[in-house]
Amino acid sequence: MSGNVGNWRVELTEAHRDLFQPPVDFPGAAKGSPECDVGWRELLDRLCVRIAGIVQADGGVIKFSQIKQKYGTLRVYWDGALAPDADAQVEDAIALAEARSAATCEVCGEEGRLRDGAWLTTRCEAHSEGRPPVEHRSGLENVHLVRHFADGRRFVTCRRYDRQNDVFVDVDPASLVIEE
Repeated sequence: MSGNVGNWRVELTEAHRDLFQPPVDFPGAAKGSPECDVGWRELLDRLCVRIAGIVQADGGVIKFSQIKQKYGTLRVYWDGALAPDADAQVEDAIALAEARSAATCEVCGEEGRLRDGAWLTTRCEAHSEGRPPVEHRSGLENVHLVRHFADGRRFVTCRRYDRQNDVFVDVDPASLVIEE
């Protein structure tokens, strides 16, 4: 996905037509076209590749209905029909992309932090515009509660996002109790 930064959304929707289903004559009008900055381009492409593989293996169909930044991190919404296991895998892929967005500058794609201000954003120091990082308790960096499904049941697990390897690492919630 190279080319003009101004066309990155069109390039993404064209590269993953099966997930966006853009109009043939105007790919920029695809429902679900990302409403975020170019810094998340790579993580969105990675998400699309993961989901396309899941959908192809399942034989189902999905289409993005909305991709946006909300409260400083990525939000992805979709419609479709998948087997329960494939549905769970798509939700896990989305959770991973949302976690990566919380640690990736929306402007440039470098490592970033959630920042406070008139609205929340995830930015690196260079693009922070003087906004301070959101305060968090030591030891709770990149910890996420993640909803997922297995064996027809819904679970919530506590996971830490490892940005270097782009994976979740399960965390025992009891280990996160921090004494003051």
